[in-house]
Amino acid sequence: MEQAKVYFTSFKATEHENLLQKLHRLMKTAGFEQIDFTDKYAAIKIHFGEYGNLAFLRPNYARVVADYVKELGGKPFLTDCNTLYVGSRKNALDHLETAYVNGFSPYQTGCHVIIGDGLKGTDETLVPINGEYVKEAKIGHAIMDADVFISLTHFKGHEMAGFGGALKNIGMGCGSRAGKMEQHCEGKPSVDQSACVGCGACSRICAHGAPIIENGKATIDHDKCVGCGRCLAVCPKDTIAADFADSIAVLNYKMAEYSLAVCKGRPCFHVSLICDVSPNCDCHAENDIPIIPNVGMLASFDPVALDQACADLCNQMTPVESSILGENLKKHGNEEGHDHFHMTHPDTEWKSCIAHAVKIGLGTDQYELITI
Repeated sequence: MEQAKVYFTSFKATEHENLLQKLHRLMKTAGFEQIDFTDKYAAIKIHFGEYGNLAFLRPNYARVVADYVKELGGKPFLTDCNTLYVGSRKNALDHLETAYVNGFSPYQTGCHVIIGDGLKGTDETLVPINGEYVKEAKIGHAIMDADVFISLTHFKGHEMAGFGGALKNIGMGCGSRAGKMEQHCEGKPSVDQSACVGCGACSRICAHGAPIIENGKATIDHDKCVGCGRCLAVCPKDTIAADFADSIAVLNYKMAEYSLAVCKGRPCFHVSLICDVSPNCDCHAENDIPIIPNVGMLASFDPVALDQACADLCNQMTPVESSILGENLKKHGNEEGHDHFHMTHPDTEWKSCIAHAVKIGLGTDQYELITI
């Protein structure tokens, strides 16, 4: 497969061109106007941020994309699907409220918000893909109803997938509640009880009642657990870990196949912003300091090449010394050739997602980086 074109620009601005204007120019240069938007519904997939998290993309960026779609005759809407875990986006009403509180109102963004999988996360379209791991993807109905699909991604670290890029935003983000459960179901965590202090943080975050505190120690009921990984992230003593070595890889394979289900058969365009690169997903109700400095904005028709380019650029950056990445480097030694995302979360890896996405024909990991 020939190289994909990935377009890049830094966050440097001038008095003649601010960052919003620069994003518009990036998209134009990357070929956004090749898509026929005339009277077409355009889904702009974005993460609205959990309430309390401040690392999510500013709604100003969403406004640029929405206005550009309207300029080309399209009908844009911002969208995301409901979450598995207990939080401020577990149903459409709470989700909309969180989106508005975080600034994603029609008045700020110039378009409406539609929660892709409906009120309770059950409004889904079954998309046959006959993949190696997924036979029928369960995608939010409103997302599949759109004529054009656009991903607008905050590129950051992730406690299960290594990083949250375009494929994570598309594959996991567009899955209905049942779709998210299907992607998560391979890896079930367990507790190292010798270090567990019985604080109950895991049981409070779980939407399914899987963690149980008995005699001052936590255990995980695997029959109730869906493998979402939220308990791993909130444990203050890091006593919870996934049981199976292949669970992360299988999660990544399924995310790639779900991404294919979302993108196949219609025009797609992808934008990723590498800024405020928090170590964890924007699903957290908090955000730690960035692991690296801001990098820039990227756009491509190929989401696989886009993720690979983002990862490569991030790994060229000097880590923030006081971040989780910086602390882990001090603890484990600054290994030559280390991967920033694996060093941030040593139990994760991201390359299997990209490799599988290439294998199933979603895109290529070979790219030409074009700086504007």
